[in-house]
Amino acid sequence: MSAVNITNVTVLDNPTPFLNPFQFEISYECLVPLEDDLEWKLIYVGSAEDETYDQLLESVLVGPVNVGNYRFVFQVDPPDPMKIREEDIIGVTVLLLTCSYLGQEFIRVGYYVNNDYDDEQLREEPPPRVLIDRVQRNILADKPRVTKFPINFHPETGENGSQQQPPPPTTPENHASDDPQLDQPPK
Repeated sequence: MSAVNITNVTVLDNPTPFLNPFQFEISYECLVPLEDDLEWKLIYVGSAEDETYDQLLESVLVGPVNVGNYRFVFQVDPPDPMKIREEDIIGVTVLLLTCSYLGQEFIRVGYYVNNDYDDEQLREEPPPRVLIDRVQRNILADKPRVTKFPINFHPETGENGSQQQPPPPTTPENHASDDPQLDQPPK
């Protein structure tokens, strides 16, 4: 059983121009007090073939976390289009929202993102160079892909008083969300 459960993720300002910030309203519950921070990250996959084009858009620490329900808006700058191959800007890619504790990722929420021109004429006859200010981003928020990883939220204290390293995660439990709220379209 996880000490932290994400209860809802709502994608805000969607669809929106490519250069606008990402905005997610994240709700979660903590079932046991945690001494250290939760680390939330947002990663933009720049190319399906080459992970060197992936961009860590933001990483924030939240905590320490007591028992209770929490909600915050995670606003993140868009990816740098200069770090994406031009042929990969238009089309479908992936956005990953992750949460870790003590360096151990325990949940990953993946979204497909469709980037296309905001004008029918440009979609039918794309210009030779991408006009980034005319590209619209649409996060397919109604079908998130949730992957949960079992981790040790409370590593035991060793004989010398130092914390032992938690065991490496086992095979992830990869499934479509069991939480009906995560499968709901944004309100």
